[in-house]
Amino acid sequence: MVAQSAPFQKAITDSKKLQAKPTDEELLQLYALFKTGTGEDFSKANKPGSFDFKGKYKYNAWKKVVDDKTTPETAQKEYVDLIEKLKGDYGFQA
Repeated sequence: MVAQSAPFQKAITDSKKLQAKPTDEELLQLYALFKTGTGEDFSKANKPGSFDFKGKYKYNAWKKVVDDKTTPETAQKEYVDLIEKLKGDYGFQA
């Protein structure tokens, strides 16, 4: 596991307090950045089955972040930045 910064931990909490659901694309980006930011090992991820479309989208989003060679620290920062943007776009209950 990777050390999680205080802003990253706050963003994780804040993500649950958005007033509206982000788009599927935004949710996939959050998922990929979260998995990378927490230091989960993509090489150990199970590849989803043929008809697991949701699993495939999540797997591919995570793979893209890994393929871009995003470090856990960078992923945490990008996750925080995205949550801040989404708070402005969708509203936020403090």
